Amino acid sequence: MVNRGRWAQHPELLLARSRNGVIRVADLESEDMSSSTIYARCLPGGPWQRPLPGIVLLHNAEPKPEELITAALLYSGAKSMLTGVAACRLHGLRPAALPAGDDLHMLIPHERKVRSTGFVTMERTLRFPEPKMIGDVPTAPLVRATTDAVRRLRKTDLVEEVLIEAVQSGRCSPSDLLRELDHGTQRGTAIPRRLLSSWIDIRSMAESRARTLSLRLPTPPSHWNCKVFDQRGKYLGRPDAWWDDIGLAWEIDSFDFHFRRADYSRTLNRNTRYTASGILVVQTLPSRLRNDPVGVVGELIAAHEVASARPRPAVRVADSDAA
Repeated sequence: MVNRGRWAQHPELLLARSRNGVIRVADLESEDMSSSTIYARCLPGGPWQRPLPGIVLLHNAEPKPEELITAALLYSGAKSMLTGVAACRLHGLRPAALPAGDDLHMLIPHERKVRSTGFVTMERTLRFPEPKMIGDVPTAPLVRATTDAVRRLRKTDLVEEVLIEAVQSGRCSPSDLLRELDHGTQRGTAIPRRLLSSWIDIRSMAESRARTLSLRLPTPPSHWNCKVFDQRGKYLGRPDAWWDDIGLAWEIDSFDFHFRRADYSRTLNRNTRYTASGILVVQTLPSRLRNDPVGVVGELIAAHEVASARPRPAVRVADSDAA
C-alpha cells in the first residue's frame, strides 16, 4: 500500500499498481488518494487523464491503442473480452483490410450491466465464448470477432473485405462464419449472410455450369474429377474435366479470389506438375462460366486444337468419372 502523500514522491508505485499505466479510480482511492485530488490531476493540462468513467491513464499524452484496450477491459470488468475489429487486428488480420478507427467492442456476461460510453461499445451476451489470450488481452476467437465486426458494418464492400481477409488467414471458413451468424443475434447479418452463402455454394454451382457448358464443345471431356498420375505413379492432380486422348485438363478455380494463401500455393504447385508432365491446362474463373460462356468455349476449343497437335503426354488416369 502507498501511504498518504507517498504517491507524489514515488509515482513508480502507482505505475506498478496499474496495468499498462492504466488504473481504476477505486484502486487510487484505496491508496489513500482523495477523489478531489484524482479529479484535479485529470483536468485539462493536468498530468493524468480519464479515458473512461472510473478509469485513469497515468500520463497526459495521446493514448496508445494498447492503453485504450486496457482501459476498456478495466471498465468492462472481470470476464470481459475484446471482440470486433480491434480483436481481428490482434488476431493478425491485415489492418488495410479492416475499417479504421479506435472504437472498441467488448463482450460482457449477460447478467452484467455496464453502459456503452465514449469509444467503447458494450455487448451483453448469453453466448459467451472461451477467450483466446493474445498477450495479456482476453480476445474473442477469430470467427466470433469477425462476425461481431461485420454485423456493425453497413457497406457491402467493407463487409466483403473483412470476410475475405478472415478466410484468407486460413483460420475461418465461410461455413464456420455462417454458422456463427446463424447462432448469434440476427441484427446486421443480412449482408454477410448473403456473401457467405454465395461463397459456400459457388463450387457446386461452378461444376454444374461447367458440365452444361461442355455440351457446346465439338469434343466434350472424356472424364470429370479423375486423378491423373505420371508413368511412375506420381500424383499430378485431379482436374475438373479431362480429355484423356490428348492429355488436356480443365480446372475451375475454387473462387474468383483465392481465400487462403495456401490454396494459391497449391494451385501453382499443381500447375507446375501439369506443365512438367506435358499436360496442357485451361483455368477458368467461376464467374466467367456465367458471364462469358462464349469466351470460355472458345478457349477450350483452341486449347483442344493445340493439345491435339502434339504427342499425348505419358500420363494415366484413375478413379475416373467417365463422361
